[in-house]
Amino acid sequence: MKDFVGKYLKIIDWYIIKKYTGTFVFTPVIFIVISVVFDISEHLDNFLSHHATIFEIAFKYYAGFIPFYINLLSPLINFLAVIFFTAKMANQTEIVPILSGKASFNRFLRPYFVSATLIFLVSLFANLYLIPYTNKLKVDFENSHGFNGDQVKNSVHLKLDEHTYVYVDSYDNLSRTGYQFVLEKFDGDKLREKIDAPTITYDSLKKKWQIKDYTVRYINGLRERLRFHMPQKDTVLDLYPADFEAHDNVYSAMSLRDLNKNITKEKIRGAGNLRDMQYEKWRRFLYPFASFVLTLIGVSISSGKVRGGIGLPLGIGLFLCFAYIVVDKFALVFAIKSGLSPWIAAALPNTLFGILGCYLLYKAPK
Repeated sequence: MKDFVGKYLKIIDWYIIKKYTGTFVFTPVIFIVISVVFDISEHLDNFLSHHATIFEIAFKYYAGFIPFYINLLSPLINFLAVIFFTAKMANQTEIVPILSGKASFNRFLRPYFVSATLIFLVSLFANLYLIPYTNKLKVDFENSHGFNGDQVKNSVHLKLDEHTYVYVDSYDNLSRTGYQFVLEKFDGDKLREKIDAPTITYDSLKKKWQIKDYTVRYINGLRERLRFHMPQKDTVLDLYPADFEAHDNVYSAMSLRDLNKNITKEKIRGAGNLRDMQYEKWRRFLYPFASFVLTLIGVSISSGKVRGGIGLPLGIGLFLCFAYIVVDKFALVFAIKSGLSPWIAAALPNTLFGILGCYLLYKAPK
């Protein structure tokens, strides 16, 4: 292994790798300190009004907040770090001797992509395993401390299995009670049984729903049988209070295994959240590839020496950072609101900026 590394990575490669990784590790510290200060000032009322302890704030909320934003910003931080130290090398005329010594520009890119590979592997591991766990700490804290309000869905239609459909007109999250409940059972396309109830309440101890004062209608062709105002019935349904929550952040807190289970369940239910979950799944796999794409763009625009030092490359880099964020947000809208496939939408930012990177590489001074 040592001989293999020594064959392909020379002194100048290690010099660039150390600059790359050193700048990348240092830069997130600045971003996170600034982000935490602004976040505390924004949510101080939530902390105080809900009597959150220092332990909860530090080891639940910010234990999820910091990894989430480090991972979210890692490609952009990586991009700015590449531009910063590469432009500095170009300004100090360190790149010209490298390219003049019969080293091709592609050879010059090798240590950059070695470093980008390390960042990619860490980011992929974090996206698949670490971030869902830390996000759960953050999301649970946010939802229990009024960050997103008490949001629930109304007029909920769900398909519980191949034969059973339910409808709930409104839901009270505090009492865990749904109003104007309807359950319908079909045999093929024929309605066989219908239950109507003014309320349905979830018993968290029994893990059952209590249906009170309900009416049952049995249908067999042209023959019908009614049973009015039945007192109470406890029943187990593939329906839970979480199905009525309208928080947008719940999918990011699911493990990959839970996400796959919910995608399978959603394909049966058809409640309208399938694209959100599929986009979240594909994004976890595809987002880390931004380390390669943005590294390519960063080296291409900052490897040439320009008047004014590193200011112009950094300015272009900041503009491209904002452009990447905008495209990434629009990709989510395309996945949910339009007919664009979720995996194509998740790959859209890296695809577009990858094409831009190849063009800038072609135009880069060599």
